[in-house]
Amino acid sequence: MTRPPFPLLILVALAGCSTLPADGPSARAVATGTAEANIAGGYAVVDLDYATVERIKASMPTRQESLAAAASTAPSDVIAVGDTLSIAIFEPGGALFGGRSATGAASSGGSSLPPVVVDRAGAAGVPFAGPVQVAGLTGPQAAEAVRRALVGKVGAPQVVVSIAASPSNAVTVLGEVRNPGRAQLGVGADRILDVIAAAGGTARPVEDVEVAIQRDGLTFTAPLSTVTSTFGENVRLTRGDQVNLRFRPRRYSAFGALGTVSQIDMGAGPLTLSAALSRAGGLDTNSADARSVLVFRFERPEVAAALGLAQPATVRGVPVVYRLNLTDPAGVFTAGNFPVQPDDILYAPRSGAAEARKFFDFIQSITRVIYDVSVTSALSVN
Repeated sequence: MTRPPFPLLILVALAGCSTLPADGPSARAVATGTAEANIAGGYAVVDLDYATVERIKASMPTRQESLAAAASTAPSDVIAVGDTLSIAIFEPGGALFGGRSATGAASSGGSSLPPVVVDRAGAAGVPFAGPVQVAGLTGPQAAEAVRRALVGKVGAPQVVVSIAASPSNAVTVLGEVRNPGRAQLGVGADRILDVIAAAGGTARPVEDVEVAIQRDGLTFTAPLSTVTSTFGENVRLTRGDQVNLRFRPRRYSAFGALGTVSQIDMGAGPLTLSAALSRAGGLDTNSADARSVLVFRFERPEVAAALGLAQPATVRGVPVVYRLNLTDPAGVFTAGNFPVQPDDILYAPRSGAAEARKFFDFIQSITRVIYDVSVTSALSVN
């Protein structure tokens, strides 16, 4: 029996293994991919330096979402169907609503009527005045309507109307709050932070919560961190609004030759690339290619335009790979200035030396197996 030459066995084994196991593209593969940067599905590679980072930061929108358009100008103390009113009528002559003296003579004074519920027609029943339309009016406006209805029946009446209970003057608060449900609106308690506080607030970090207001088929959103820090975002609500606090964790992914491979929470406030790398355990000094640390991002079109990129945008944004050389001291300063965004992917390719070690380890394992097979075959023949 003729055995194939030992070197030939090695070549055959390597021919079936065109690629070695890897946890991502090499730095060379990423650079090669830029040859197709201007076609759909491609990407652009941008080398980072301090000036480029400053241009990126200058072109980023200062505020992405806002609740300002949801601000209500309607008064929160408007009477509606089903509200309970407290009505007090003061009459100088006291003939109808005044008191009586010890002799039984009428005296000046006032009378508080029993609680009055606004009926389905929007009217409140008042003695001697009959049904008075009050729906859509404020307390003082309703008092004037009642006073006019009593003119000619009561001498110079003075009327005070207040809302004792208003079940319809409420909003619904759902999502990431401790006590979801309905929250009453009132004078001085009709802003978005008022109702969130009434619902017990949220247990999540404000940076990871999005506030949504739904009204008349429209939805307005903004980060809770913006609502709590910007006065103009603490908008006034109106009855029937639905407020929903949604958990939107700000995370980035880290993989490759780093200390850890996982999704990592960004935490409160802005996060720089140097801080993000530190949270990921830093570069693996035995295998990382520090000359080509990469950040994969779907960039905003306005930022891509500011960088002069012609790469077509996708529904998520413009595919961009930012590349940084951390072997250059200037690159370290740049990493401390580059802002990481939610959903960014930080990737540290393995260096050529690490790939060479992996290759030789692979060759050693293959040759050991082939040698064992050859020895076994020789013993079998003999």
